[in-house]
Amino acid sequence: MPITTTPKIWMNGKLVDWDKAQVHVLTHTLHYGTGVFEGIRAYETDKGPAVFRLTEHMQRFINSAKILAMPMPYTLEELVQGVKDTVASTGLPACYIRPIAYYGYGEMGLNTTPCKTDVAIACWPWGAYLGDDAVEKGVRMKISSWTRHDHNTMPPAAKTVGNYVNSSLAKVEALKAGYDEAIMLAPNGLVAECTGENLFVVRNGIILTPPTSAGALEGITQNSVTRIARDLGYEVRVDNIARSDLYIAEEIFACGTAAEVGSVSSVDDRPVPCPGPITRAIASTYAKAVRGQDPRYVDWLEYTK
Repeated sequence: MPITTTPKIWMNGKLVDWDKAQVHVLTHTLHYGTGVFEGIRAYETDKGPAVFRLTEHMQRFINSAKILAMPMPYTLEELVQGVKDTVASTGLPACYIRPIAYYGYGEMGLNTTPCKTDVAIACWPWGAYLGDDAVEKGVRMKISSWTRHDHNTMPPAAKTVGNYVNSSLAKVEALKAGYDEAIMLAPNGLVAECTGENLFVVRNGIILTPPTSAGALEGITQNSVTRIARDLGYEVRVDNIARSDLYIAEEIFACGTAAEVGSVSSVDDRPVPCPGPITRAIASTYAKAVRGQDPRYVDWLEYTK
């Protein structure tokens, strides 16, 4: 999806012009993938731009770096303020936010201990990742031939730059085969997640979502959707999901910061009822929550001013 430029990018504690936010071709992370990032959204509200669950996102950012043993040169409070300052600098009522920590220029080789950590935060306008009509129209998914990482191969709990090669391979494979998105299985054959979204499956009126032990990222949107679903009176369980569960599901939906909430209309060409009543109810409540229109969830919003 194309990027629309905005005035400033936060780099190592300072706002710099978009065109001057540059790195050297020998930047360490460019070669080895040893970086961490986040995907966050700011939404338009009656009180101005509000960043959805900002502190939780930046804490996961710090945790991802910790898993990689990557030094983080900024505190949680400094990173949160950096996001707010960057969003405010754009003048946009709503935007997508991309913080990234990476090893910069000066060292080469697999030993990262001498490397310096650089941090940048960029914002730009970006629509729903799976399409603005993903709730009503749904998306067609296929089981990927690419397996999600084993925990002792690449840590799926960390949102690391290198991990997403796995996701990219699965995404492109699905698109080239005529589908919208891929579902990835764990090494043991159980459902993990999509390439960039967590997955929810409705069976016998109960909402199931895979555990982190299956290789799913501990999603912040997943956590939000779980609370919303329970507030709406639905039972939600974190449990193992087999491939065959997808084929006979009553409803399936995916969620993530970029994707928000989207229905799944088919898996491996097996049709899934779409949009189901549970998906529609959760998506509607989520859309209100992120825009400050539901008082139950106002604590999820952090305003830039």
